[in-house]
Amino acid sequence: MTHYRNGIILVTVVLSIIAFTTFTQADPLALGKPVKPPKGGNRNYAPVAQTGQTVSFAPGDDGALQKGIAWPIPRFADHGNGTITDNLTGLVWLKQMDCLGQETWNNALASCNSLANGQCGLTDGSDQGDWRLPNVREFTSLVDYGKVDPALPSGYPFQGNIPFVSAWWWTSTTNASSDFTYVAWAIELFRGSLAYGADKAASYYVICVR
Repeated sequence: MTHYRNGIILVTVVLSIIAFTTFTQADPLALGKPVKPPKGGNRNYAPVAQTGQTVSFAPGDDGALQKGIAWPIPRFADHGNGTITDNLTGLVWLKQMDCLGQETWNNALASCNSLANGQCGLTDGSDQGDWRLPNVREFTSLVDYGKVDPALPSGYPFQGNIPFVSAWWWTSTTNASSDFTYVAWAIELFRGSLAYGADKAASYYVICVR
């Protein structure tokens, strides 16, 4: 009986060692050790796209290095149903940039949330709630920092009668400062500049994304 018990204990110990070794090899973080990214890959890092700037003014500047994920060609896909897809991010944008006009921040949120098929040239079958106001990172992903008036990638299919030099668009992102409860981030597409203190009661242009 004693040999039988010892045999069970030995088998249990061996299996435990095998299981522990397999677990730690599969996930080295279990031991609290730093992990090197695998060759040719990464550990779920968010990729950063190129800015679009290609002209260099000094060695080592953005135009010379052009670091980041290269833009796909073509950058946009026009679906002919009032929507366009940015092939870099996968975001689907409302094609008609001036359809919703200028709204206060709260009204801009509501207008995008209620946007649906049959409005603004949409024939995409979308329902209310499918669309939303883009956050600040989503909106700035459209900016081509190598362009001006507008600071959008070449061949962009957006439409609308927009005075880019004086137009601002809302983002859904509120300024985080406790002193700025009533302001949000806004963007202009003449140069791609951001404003962190846009009064939510002001009226700016609205474009929606999904």
